[in-house]
Amino acid sequence: ASQISKGGSSQSPRKSLDGRSPPGPWDGLIESLNGLLGTLKENYVHPVFVQKILNQIFSYINVQLFNSLLLNKECCSFSNGEYVKAGLQELELWCGNVKEEYVGSSWDELKHVRQAVGFLVINQKSRLSSEDLTTDLCPILSSQQLYRICTLYWDEDFNTQGVSPDVISSFKDQAKEDGNDVDKAKEADNNFILDDNSSIPISVEEINSSLKDVDFTGVKPAKELLEHPAFQFLCE
Repeated sequence: ASQISKGGSSQSPRKSLDGRSPPGPWDGLIESLNGLLGTLKENYVHPVFVQKILNQIFSYINVQLFNSLLLNKECCSFSNGEYVKAGLQELELWCGNVKEEYVGSSWDELKHVRQAVGFLVINQKSRLSSEDLTTDLCPILSSQQLYRICTLYWDEDFNTQGVSPDVISSFKDQAKEDGNDVDKAKEADNNFILDDNSSIPISVEEINSSLKDVDFTGVKPAKELLEHPAFQFLCE
């Protein structure tokens, strides 16, 4: 998720011999989504299953991007927030161009990373209160996650200030009240990261409700079938 090199400067894309920049990571992701959707359609996969597959993919993207922001200080910056925001806009545009029967609620699966990026790119963070963050900007994030992102945030380009120490202290206290020790952020079982759940839950009710009655009246069988003795009943 990071576009920052070890030296701290933004990496400029290399150009090919014809002068054009090669496809970036977001372009590759969109291309992969288009390829997958095309394959599923060509093989007549039911829209309900397409929705579930896409939902799971977007959930995975959400987990990987969000965790990278909270586990790596170099990713938790203003410039990287702008970079991820641009990629999320590409995904939002892709979802808008795909029929709802296929994409379903996939965009909603990105709530965590969308809200985290919203914090990274907002101006005048020093004026934000804890209520601003928990109510308006990042309502889905826990106190541990808010404490983590507030303490890791940095701005290598403009050196803008983060949230006030009072806000950070309030999130730290709230996290302790919730029974978590946020001071041990490097423990193996980090309590601020998201779990990667690879399951795709789908109920029988969802499948049944999506099935439509199809009327085959007037549909003519293929000539090859009519010529085969085993399919003579189709002529009746």
